[in-house]
Amino acid sequence: MKNAAGVSMKTLVLSLLVLSLVGCVSSGPAPVSDRASARGGSSSVTAKADSARTTTPQIAPSTNGLHTVQRGDTLYAIAFANSLDYRELSRWNQLDSPDRILVGQVLRLTAPANGTVQTTGIEITPLGSVAPPSAQPLTESSVVRTPQAVLLDYSEANWAQVTSPRPVVAVAALPVPALATVPPPSPAPVVSAPVVSAPVISADGTVDNWLWPAEGILAGRFGAAGGKGIDIVGTRNSPVKAVASGKVVYSGSGLRGYGQLLIVKHSGEYLSAYAHNETILVKEGDTVTAGQKIARMGDTDSDRVKLHFEIRRYGKPLDPLNYLPERS
Repeated sequence: MKNAAGVSMKTLVLSLLVLSLVGCVSSGPAPVSDRASARGGSSSVTAKADSARTTTPQIAPSTNGLHTVQRGDTLYAIAFANSLDYRELSRWNQLDSPDRILVGQVLRLTAPANGTVQTTGIEITPLGSVAPPSAQPLTESSVVRTPQAVLLDYSEANWAQVTSPRPVVAVAALPVPALATVPPPSPAPVVSAPVVSAPVISADGTVDNWLWPAEGILAGRFGAAGGKGIDIVGTRNSPVKAVASGKVVYSGSGLRGYGQLLIVKHSGEYLSAYAHNETILVKEGDTVTAGQKIARMGDTDSDRVKLHFEIRRYGKPLDPLNYLPERS
């Protein structure tokens, strides 16, 4: 009985050892995603995917007067980053259209030294550099013509014909009709031209009314610490609106220091810029109307939630407070 009990104990111990070994082999370490979800945190796989996302190359002000076009660049954005007029860039680089630039194309950001762009085709030379024309001798001898006369034999009759005076034919005086007395024309009545007042050109050119782009607290002014616009501090995802009707010429994050940026072109060569957006609601080429919601306020590339707003004309920054209506 004792031997049977000892065998049973040994069998039980061996079975427990085998079961424990099998459990150790089958229960390995939990996957990273499982452990992360168990802690309520985010997966490291997602973090790796986020870090692997490609970012848009950013445009910085040029230091050598040249810019190599990257994917996503537009002529408006390049001009905006360098405080230039996009039309000047188009002219300096002989572009057929401001909307057509090629990846890898090198654009000059300064005017040519002589103020003109070298073009192909007809060469125009200043008058001062061309020698004046000189007289050239004729290749053929000139033709000399002598008066033609009739040679008559000498005789008394011929001599009399030559030396006799020609008869004078009397011409009867024609009656001169009396000039009719024509009364002098009466002076035309003087019609005074209507007085037309000169059109009043407002300070904002052809833009009739500017609207505020967002609600919030004015925290940064034009010129302060080198600022090229104003800062409006607000709440995340609050609406950002177009200040006037126009066309979206840039939408993206390719300008350093502006985050998610929108640039709208208005009549009169004005541009309005909306930076640090959380979300952009329009795309390049869209036509927007005054007051239309075009983005949501955010803090991309910024230390706080705000809208950085600029107005430019011919590439030069202007103080937006000189154009926006007064707020109560």
